[in-house]
Amino acid sequence: MGTIDLQKRSVKIILEKKELTKVTARVGLVLDITGSMRKLYKNGTVQKVVERILAVADQFDDDGELDVWVYDHEFSRLKPVTEKDFDGYVNREILEDDRIHKFGRNDEPPVMKDVLRKYVSEDPSHHPAYIVFINDGGCKKTIKPIIEASADKPVYWQFVGVGDGNFEFLQKLDNQGRFTNNAHFLHIEEIDKISDDELYDRLLNEFPKWLKEAKQKGVLIEKPLEDIAAAKEKPKKKGFWARLFGRL
Repeated sequence: MGTIDLQKRSVKIILEKKELTKVTARVGLVLDITGSMRKLYKNGTVQKVVERILAVADQFDDDGELDVWVYDHEFSRLKPVTEKDFDGYVNREILEDDRIHKFGRNDEPPVMKDVLRKYVSEDPSHHPAYIVFINDGGCKKTIKPIIEASADKPVYWQFVGVGDGNFEFLQKLDNQGRFTNNAHFLHIEEIDKISDDELYDRLLNEFPKWLKEAKQKGVLIEKPLEDIAAAKEKPKKKGFWARLFGRL
């Protein structure tokens, strides 16, 4: 049995434990690619992270695709990864692609806005989006208004701090008066050494609570597919999201 199959089995066990087996969710992965992350890209750790989160997408997502972004002070929305093409994904789609900006300084807000642009504006759905956001410290405090503004949207942010950087701001993410508690943080100093079972258990620890809260507050509503299609075609009104995305 291949590694990805073992990881999928681990995810399934955790989903059963947390009563999430009937949940369908779109899964996104945002990867820090600042200079301090260089070693983790070069030694294969980030590739392993992609594979481990892909196992979550395979169990959660109806199409089994994992949406991927990378960011430093610029960002790139990458080709989604699947079981068919995950092998060598990081080298092929990131490290060997000169169009991908890499190993600069960090700037989280632009990539977060693009994540919301995809799941809220471009491709709305009645299924929630579960976002794993990998950062190795020093995350900008200007992400706070973005998290607050998306608290009434079907998007959940799971921030994961790797290494021994400064995570003081992310450690204070628990609900600070937001409409829903849509963001949480966990610190995994050596993500390549934690077992699959422990990783998935910690990644999915708070998500069920948000799902329940989001349903209670009307953020998640079961809608017919034709309503979703109509929402995609409906002209978008100018307002907060237009300003947030820098549109006029």
